[in-house]
Amino acid sequence: MFIIVNGKQIELPETVQTVQGLLAHYNLENRIVVVEVNQEIITKENYETTSLSHGDVVEIVHFVGGG
Repeated sequence: MFIIVNGKQIELPETVQTVQGLLAHYNLENRIVVVEVNQEIITKENYETTSLSHGDVVEIVHFVGGG
């Protein structure tokens, strides 16, 4: 399936079907992130149950420290 992540179209492996799977795919599952799917913020409690579909638009924001 193809989705848009942070403005870029990507093809997901068949094994990635949820927000949690997407975060694991990008090695972000243990980081503090904000995820939006089709302009709706997804709470961390719903990452495992929020399915992704062909054409979804996902924004992932993670925080980077520095100074």
